[in-house]
Amino acid sequence: MRAGSEAGSDTGSDTGPETASEARPGTDTGGAAAAPPPPTGTPDALIAQVKTYNPRTNETLLRDAWTFGAGMHDGQFRRSGEPYFTHPAAVAMILARQQMDDGTIVTALLHDTIEDTKATFAEVERRFGAEIAGLVDGVTKLTNLQLTSTETKQAENFRKLFMATSRDLRVTLVKLADRLHNMRTISSMAPEKQRQKARETMDIYAPLAGRMGMQWMREELEDLSFKVLNREARGSIMRRFVVLRRESGDVIERITHDMETELARAGIAAEIKGRTKKPYSVWRKMQEKGQGFSRLSDIYGFRVICASEEDCYRILGVIHRRWKAVPDRFKDYISQPKSNGYRSIHTTVSGRDGKRVEVQIRTQEMHEVAETGVAAHWSYRDGERVENRFAVDPVRWIASMTERFDEDQDHGEFLEAVKLEMYTDQVFCFTPKGDVIKLPRGATPLDFAFAIHTRIGMACVGAKVDGLRVPLWTRLKNGQSVEIITAEGQTPQATWVDIAVTGRAKTAIRRALREEDRERFVKLGRELARVGFENVGKRATDKALGLAARTLGLEDATELLARLGAAELTSRDVVRALYPELAGRQGETVDAARAVVGLEDGQSFRRARCCQPVPGERIIGIAFRGQGVVVHAIDCAALAEYEDQTERWVDLRWQDGRHRAVNTVTLDLTITNSAGVLGRICTLIGEQGANIADLHFIDRKPDYYRLMIDTELADVEHLHRVTTALEADSNVSSLDRLRDPALAGLTMAGF
Repeated sequence: MRAGSEAGSDTGSDTGPETASEARPGTDTGGAAAAPPPPTGTPDALIAQVKTYNPRTNETLLRDAWTFGAGMHDGQFRRSGEPYFTHPAAVAMILARQQMDDGTIVTALLHDTIEDTKATFAEVERRFGAEIAGLVDGVTKLTNLQLTSTETKQAENFRKLFMATSRDLRVTLVKLADRLHNMRTISSMAPEKQRQKARETMDIYAPLAGRMGMQWMREELEDLSFKVLNREARGSIMRRFVVLRRESGDVIERITHDMETELARAGIAAEIKGRTKKPYSVWRKMQEKGQGFSRLSDIYGFRVICASEEDCYRILGVIHRRWKAVPDRFKDYISQPKSNGYRSIHTTVSGRDGKRVEVQIRTQEMHEVAETGVAAHWSYRDGERVENRFAVDPVRWIASMTERFDEDQDHGEFLEAVKLEMYTDQVFCFTPKGDVIKLPRGATPLDFAFAIHTRIGMACVGAKVDGLRVPLWTRLKNGQSVEIITAEGQTPQATWVDIAVTGRAKTAIRRALREEDRERFVKLGRELARVGFENVGKRATDKALGLAARTLGLEDATELLARLGAAELTSRDVVRALYPELAGRQGETVDAARAVVGLEDGQSFRRARCCQPVPGERIIGIAFRGQGVVVHAIDCAALAEYEDQTERWVDLRWQDGRHRAVNTVTLDLTITNSAGVLGRICTLIGEQGANIADLHFIDRKPDYYRLMIDTELADVEHLHRVTTALEADSNVSSLDRLRDPALAGLTMAGF
């Protein structure tokens, strides 16, 4: 306990009695009262608020929680100097105005007691029961998460936050209300602390509230954060609103009156609410569209709340007949609800003076879900809990999010996926059978494929949208029909990570690429090891490979094979680790250092990378002052650059005799993508006494691979044997020796 000081890691300061903005959205807080309301900041005021929706509330429980919490926090103060318990009391009132159950209200009153007072979990459990004690403990754990630390820790804490949320959503509701009150009263904190909390709120708590369906809370959290992070910009927008109202009058009142008149003529009863959009929402539109305030058109929003779903569509017809609809700005979330249960019809029309206004049309039930989101699960009617048929429990979304990530999964990927899931709006597309697939805006057919099933995504080779073949990077639109084309043997490509938008797809692709690369390297390494050992008359048994791994300081044989396949080791290195006396036993009549005849004493040489000449071919040298000679094949295209510098040409030839297999030649192969083909190619090269120094894929398609193989050869005759053996294989569709004049400059850099 920190008596006499600010309690809690998340506190700010009170600014006085709760404001009208804390009222439950969509409810009427006006009207004459039969008697003066109890003073704010008292248990009577809280109980009176709860009784407005739940007359059967346990008044004794609420009073006991108030008394216990106030007693525990006695002597503690906020930075503003006010008693600390004004904060838990305000959080409880926020939740009461959201019509939450008694357990949540009590949790709010006690949410800081275990952390910041002498109260213990056992004491809270004894006095208020296991359920409330568990909720208080859950809020305490969320409060202790340091979500503004390094990215890795932030991702891990984000994971814990979602796991805690999945156990009881009321924990998160209390935490959101706690953060809202702290943001409302943040002015007493140090400026740097304000910015830290505002950024954390903008990045995590505001989108979390939105994902829970509590749009009013998301908007207020964003705007409060915006006020701290960019006070000048927010002030500028507020001033523009004042000027706009002075110049054009009360546009909202006039448009509301026009709508009421049209609906009355059609005989439709509905409530119309108009407003200007929040400063942060306007600012975000300005940034996204790159426009100034004066060029923004739809800064006014109207909600039309009616009695039935049928009335929603009748109202839509009335509005479209009276005002001109703006193309591509219509969304029907009634027939295609969002995953958090949100239902509404959205349309944008040109109103008075050509001003664009957004209109949302929904029933009262839909409005409750739209405004309060998950809190709609605790709705009351006549003192009884009732179920809103449109409310969707977000716990399923949170559980599905956490279960997709194993404990050893990359934390950065988890954080990326969570933010993608929370920040994006949705589009709705159809499978050929008519099933609806919900995706974030900007999603591609690749995301669509993984949303259906990971197996479908892995095998995806193409897509048809509305019957037309489209690239995988195409951005999908609402209402499109998408058909995924698959092929057996297809595997995810590295470029897919940049094409995919959803966290689900990106995570699956990255995991598959890691597994595939390692599996491929191990498989290739086993073939390379087998060929290398057979060249010296030995067998690459598991025991031998394990011993070689230990000799080379590697974990096990699998790690050795993976490194061998990834060209981090050569088969000669592995053989030398066990049989140093055999690793270079092939005849060596001519040493590499004296393989070329025609050089001056002490003059060095290097094979040109552009043509990679080998013994047996006609060669010419190009001298570089102080750097030696670069040896080219006589037909190398790069020699054209030196046609007018004949003084630099050096007449060379290869030394007669048997040469070491140290001359690397790069082979460009296209092979069939079938089981065992790559291993057979490696075997063919090894059977000709050549060694593979490196191998990398240039292109990977469902039916073929294109790859480059750096092969160590003795001479041109050796090269001919290797290429003949490869070309004779029916699974090799093309074979070329790499000749690239662009690589000539790289040879110079090597001196």
